[in-house]
Amino acid sequence: MSAPQTYANHRRFEPLQHFVLTPILLFTWIATIWQAVKHPGLHSVWVAVLGFALLMVAMQVRVYALKVQDRLIRLEETLRMERILPGDLKGRIPELTVKQMVGLRFATDAELAERMREALDQKLSGEAIKKRIQTWRPDTFRV
Repeated sequence: MSAPQTYANHRRFEPLQHFVLTPILLFTWIATIWQAVKHPGLHSVWVAVLGFALLMVAMQVRVYALKVQDRLIRLEETLRMERILPGDLKGRIPELTVKQMVGLRFATDAELAERMREALDQKLSGEAIKKRIQTWRPDTFRV
């Protein structure tokens, strides 16, 4: 069993993306640039352009996955907040930024109202919110 999730260890690396695919594509792009410089010509330059395009596709796929995740977090947290927050804070849910909601998702139900008030009143970033959380609510099912 792994250690409980905290601010210090909550970041997630996707091994295939971070340690295999992206490094291989980055190395390939650098190698194709090297070849294009060493042996200039339409073919070698075009291969370098394709190497760059493949790297960008891999990065864009990751960005899309994270955007979808943020949308789901926003939906889940809105539903959670509407269920457990006091009336005065329910009306302020739309004031939260996506990054603030992403940070608040780690706050337990008991701590959520206090962290939300701080986030809105002090215009805290998602990272600042996460650092203030006293009791961490783990999120292990994410991209």
